[in-house]
Amino acid sequence: MNRQARRPVAIAILLALPLLLAGCELGPKETTQYGPRGTGMEQVVNLNIKQDPGIPPPSAYQLETREGQRAREIYPELKVLGDISVEEFGLLMANITTWVVPADAPAAEQGCNYCHNPDNMASYEKYTKTVALSMLKMTQNINLNWQQHVKQTGVTCYTCHRGKAIPEYSWSFEPDEDQTTILGNKQGQNTPVQAVGWSSLPNDPNSYFLGDREIKVAGRTLHPGATTNGIKDAEHTFGLMMQISGALGVNCTFCHNTQGFQNWDVSRTQKMSAWHGVRMVREANADYIQPLMATFPVNMGRLGPMGDPLKVNCQTCHQAQSKPLGGVSMLADNPALAELGAWATVAPAQTPSAVIAGGTVRTTDGVVGAVAVVPAATAALLADKVQAIRAAAATPAG
Repeated sequence: MNRQARRPVAIAILLALPLLLAGCELGPKETTQYGPRGTGMEQVVNLNIKQDPGIPPPSAYQLETREGQRAREIYPELKVLGDISVEEFGLLMANITTWVVPADAPAAEQGCNYCHNPDNMASYEKYTKTVALSMLKMTQNINLNWQQHVKQTGVTCYTCHRGKAIPEYSWSFEPDEDQTTILGNKQGQNTPVQAVGWSSLPNDPNSYFLGDREIKVAGRTLHPGATTNGIKDAEHTFGLMMQISGALGVNCTFCHNTQGFQNWDVSRTQKMSAWHGVRMVREANADYIQPLMATFPVNMGRLGPMGDPLKVNCQTCHQAQSKPLGGVSMLADNPALAELGAWATVAPAQTPSAVIAGGTVRTTDGVVGAVAVVPAATAALLADKVQAIRAAAATPAG
């Protein structure tokens, strides 16, 4: 090849180089060493993509005392917050409005009207009030029963919502791939997405956040028949780890010890916190969000393409921070969110549930188990909703 012919090739290579190196995350780094030198125990932060956790909005006003007339004496219909004072109840309602109601909401949905009928505040005619009731219970449950993960910092509605009606980061189940074609029969692999670091790993890590799917790694024996853990299990687990890493803005050594990633004895305490966190999210999705499937209306952006509600994962709260909101706690101004009211002791027994075909979870063994578990009485309604969603998606715009 002569000199003139080589020049365009060299130019093309130089132009392509930034694309080839994009996965190397060029730019200044901030490193913190956790272990002896040479062991790879460093936490690396790319300063180019590091995000500011932001400053939570201040409380509407300061609560001077928790004493005084109980809210239930004025609002007998209250199901969760009736045990707190009238003043504290008013403060919490004002704060929730700031945390959840969009600033650009239509006039008819601004302020209290977002959840309430102003002519009958006790009415549950607006679905948002039913949803808010479930979310209040979920928040109280997390703050009291999942301190292994949230510690004393806790969470509030703002931790997820950040001033938006629908949290920015959520997920729902997607339609199954077309198993009849070569391009479709990929078992969730070889379709790079951000959740798994744009790799070819299985791209459905959210399936770990509903139900009790076991988080497996490769087997420890030579003979395949001696273990149920295979290479595909390890790939799915690694995809989950990539998602958690991105959600927290950390690398593997935030939780793991390079001496032995599987060894709990030498792992950092953050690994146990993450273990509890995954199970906390599962409970939040299964017990508080998924049962709202029949409550959410169609065509309001609250349901996914398979008719299931938008659910949470690590990214919903953390948003690229190892501690949501940089570790700032908002419970001091909203103590009722860290207490269980009378509802927890008088809750009725769970309604027998039926499994509704609203989507499936893909695993290494193929398609197993339905994901939409709801009261049996709502089965027909949910089937109609799923059909309505699909019909709306198939209708051309305009």
